Amino acid sequence: MICVVLPPHLRILARVDGDVELQVEGPVTQRTVLDALESRYPVLRGTIRDHVTQQRRAFLRFFACEQDLSHDPPDAPLPDAVARGEEPFYIIGAIAGG
Repeated sequence: MICVVLPPHLRILARVDGDVELQVEGPVTQRTVLDALESRYPVLRGTIRDHVTQQRRAFLRFFACEQDLSHDPPDAPLPDAVARGEEPFYIIGAIAGG
């Protein structure tokens, strides 16, 4: 099972309390994790990735194992600790302003 930590606004939208556990078939990548997340919680479609381009939304970041994975290719394997369910995959809402 893959553990995904969502920011509060997406947890509210998806109506979940706490972390989300997902079963991911095949290689564990950003794409397969986000596909599984959007399949289980269809209301999240378009909130994390653009509907058409499938690119990460500008004010969201992806982290795992103390690494910023936001600019990694979507099909790059996630760290083994995430694939084994030992470490979570974080989706973080970025903060901007002045």
